[in-house]
Amino acid sequence: MPDLAQAREKMVERQIAARGIHDAPLLDAMRAVPREEFIPHHLIEFAYEDSPLPIEADQTISQPYIVALMIEAAGVAPGDKVLEIGAGSGYAAAIMGKVADHVVSIERHHELAALAAERMRRLGYANVRIVEGDGTEGCPAEAPFDAIIAAASGPSVPDILKAQLKIGGRLVMPLGEPHSVQTLVKVTRRGEDDYDMENLGGVRFVPLIGAYGWQDHRAETAPKTLPQMIADAAEPLPNFDHPDFSALFDRYADAKVILLGEASHGTSEFYKARAAISRRLIERHGFNIVAVEADWPDAATIDRYVRRRPARRGEERAFQRFPTWMWRNTDVDDFIRWLRTHNDGRVPEDKVSFRGLDLYNMNGSIRAVIGYLEDVDPEAAQLARERYNCLMPYSRNPAAYGAMAITEGYARCEDEVVRMLKELQQSRAEYVGIDDGDEFLDAAANARLVKNAEAYYRVMYRGAAESWNLRDTHMFETLCQLLDAKGPDAKAIVWAHNSHIGNAAATEMGVVREELNIGQLCREKFGKQAVLLGFGTHSGTVAAADDWDAPMKVKTVRPALGGSYEDMSHKAGLSRFLLDLRGLGAELKAALDEPRLQRFIGVIYRPETERWSHYSEAVMPRQFDGWVWFDETNAVKPLPGEQKPGEDETYPFGL
Repeated sequence: MPDLAQAREKMVERQIAARGIHDAPLLDAMRAVPREEFIPHHLIEFAYEDSPLPIEADQTISQPYIVALMIEAAGVAPGDKVLEIGAGSGYAAAIMGKVADHVVSIERHHELAALAAERMRRLGYANVRIVEGDGTEGCPAEAPFDAIIAAASGPSVPDILKAQLKIGGRLVMPLGEPHSVQTLVKVTRRGEDDYDMENLGGVRFVPLIGAYGWQDHRAETAPKTLPQMIADAAEPLPNFDHPDFSALFDRYADAKVILLGEASHGTSEFYKARAAISRRLIERHGFNIVAVEADWPDAATIDRYVRRRPARRGEERAFQRFPTWMWRNTDVDDFIRWLRTHNDGRVPEDKVSFRGLDLYNMNGSIRAVIGYLEDVDPEAAQLARERYNCLMPYSRNPAAYGAMAITEGYARCEDEVVRMLKELQQSRAEYVGIDDGDEFLDAAANARLVKNAEAYYRVMYRGAAESWNLRDTHMFETLCQLLDAKGPDAKAIVWAHNSHIGNAAATEMGVVREELNIGQLCREKFGKQAVLLGFGTHSGTVAAADDWDAPMKVKTVRPALGGSYEDMSHKAGLSRFLLDLRGLGAELKAALDEPRLQRFIGVIYRPETERWSHYSEAVMPRQFDGWVWFDETNAVKPLPGEQKPGEDETYPFGL
């Protein structure tokens, strides 16, 4: 559990004062009021994050900065009488109670009003009174007020509230449609019927419901909650081996590229689902490339196995580097064996290839380029050795090359690896005449990987966005080259993490961190011919490590954070489902279009810091075309370290 007093002080310094809030009594009040007392117990560790949080009655507690902004804009000062509309948890009322003499806070939800009143009694805020009722009517019995603050957005500022201001009094509230960007306004009463209005900028708030606000249609028609709407629109998924499971994905089969995600790199259900969907797409719909978030040389070993091509001299067994369990697991093993059987008896051009898109295994790619050239052009092979010699001291630990380049201030090996790729490409016509073209494609991809890996390990020390973008651009370009090489009938299935295959432009990673990814690049190039399918889970177990290069552990996945897309999916009450996001009804689309947190678990999982390290904001209907849900999931099972008796010695997962 973090030191909450220290976290509160940091919140005031970094989130409030650093953004231009200078009112000293207000800053002191925010240092004094414990926000953790105003949120559900399971969210205490997130009490001082720079974000709103879910509370009871499907409402939220506002972002601390917004609370401070509204209070300062309203000019709340010692000696004031203040009216708040929308008590919520009572946090803002408590802050104002530390500054003003008297605060009346109205809340229409019985549950919230009761909880807020109990907190005021327990925490000793005797000058704050919580009233249950319609806040749009104000509190005429205690008017006039020095300040009125509404924590909900209405269609206009109600005249009945303006009339309850003192002359010189200030009213601050958001105006605008629900589920949209609203405008925060400040109204100052100058005379009996004279008011000024000032625009304070864009905000997002829940709707102001009441006689002088928006009508509560829920009371009349009892509309469904978001989980209920998801449950109605979702299509339950049967077991993986049932033919109806994969048949549900036929609707996407007209695409050229289908990207299948995962919310973690160590969840068995995600691999099983992708395998079942891929088998259907290959058998029924002509998909002929499986491209995965794995290094090219490792996947090339698998590709030789599934297409029964001869192994290359000196080729290492596949996926022996961390994280081995990501691809060396029983679920991938089953799919690889099926793919080899599927390819048997087919002519070479009709066989499905298994390819890697990533760029980490620089050492394997260097050896592959040299090995290829030894067969087709021994003199060029010797030249390649000389050019790659610059990188060889770092081939097993390429991050050390990046550190060296930063220290020395220049890219020592850049020119040589670029020249090697250019000369290999210039020899294409000559080399392809020696083999069937597949070997040249492999060599060229490895040479390009070395070039991009050299750049990647240099820029990784300069900034996360630059290195991320270089890596995903490399993966996208590799995918495009595979499609081009396969010809006009090429259709690819991509297996990669949600963070790579969902459209980054609809997520915090793209909007805030300026990162792009394969999904975004595919959407821009292929339009509707690219289908992006995200996968999610609520709880269970996952194979992951505590840190990079640390041992794999089977870890318990914490239940999804309240208010997140995963939480809404869990509350839908279905154990597994497909939600097609392309044709949603207007009401469900509007609800899902609200930015929400989404969980991302990679090869590293730190449950104790999950909110900070594994959640990011997204807008799901713009991020994915479909959402595949498994409420409870299990960790993948790594393959044993020994070759199975009687196994073909070329089997790629043997040791």
